[in-house]
Amino acid sequence: MLIIKNASKIFSKGTVNEHTALRELNLLVEEGEFVTIVGSNGAGKSTLFNAVCGTFLLDAGSICLDDRNITFMAEHKRARHIGRLYQDTMKGTAPNLTIEENLALAYSRSKRGPFRIAVSKKERQLYRDALAAYEMGLEDRLETKVGLLSGGQRQIVALLMATLVPPKLLLLDEHTAALDPAAAEKVMKITKDIVRHNHLTTLMITHNLKSALTTGNRTIMMDGGSIIFDISEEERKNMTIEDLMHMYSQKRHVELDNDRMLFS
Repeated sequence: MLIIKNASKIFSKGTVNEHTALRELNLLVEEGEFVTIVGSNGAGKSTLFNAVCGTFLLDAGSICLDDRNITFMAEHKRARHIGRLYQDTMKGTAPNLTIEENLALAYSRSKRGPFRIAVSKKERQLYRDALAAYEMGLEDRLETKVGLLSGGQRQIVALLMATLVPPKLLLLDEHTAALDPAAAEKVMKITKDIVRHNHLTTLMITHNLKSALTTGNRTIMMDGGSIIFDISEEERKNMTIEDLMHMYSQKRHVELDNDRMLFS
């Protein structure tokens, strides 16, 4: 369970560039929920993820994960419990290390043990079996450097690194946005399978409104550093993209002709 209370963050406070990125934001995510997040550029979506991960500390408010207050916990300690994927397919992996070395690094970190150069036979088989389930042939390329893989393949490695030992929270920061349609569909399918199989508590940022309404079991929209509406699974069953845009228009008193205007 993730509980965020009155989270606030102001950047460049007291200067002409002052910007309120999070504005007394409140969010409760139950264990096993898969929540999609939409909102315009600058709405505070990635800032919210950075706050949860500990990239910076909040100016006010609190963050609790599974009944543990992590508001002031160091970023590297939170990383043991939080998995994150980025839009940039080079983030989250070490491109100059092999697939096996990347997986070993993630596995050792999540187990709170030191990183060992040597990989045991049992661990290597664990990596092979996990990769084989994705049917992309990566199990036969353990010695290939991650930087030589395609974007979709890198995201699969990053996804496995984040979930090989199931985290308490999985954050997906537009992790398919930079991929071609076929690769994006493949990665999204595998993501859903992993989340469902491991019953992972998950937050996913997306600019794809259709995906936002059909992925997971709940959709929230952010604007100006706040959550402006929260749609349950039941409420969004028959909801269309046009309905979502209309809700935003009514809330913000603006007229939108298409969904691109929402994200401009």
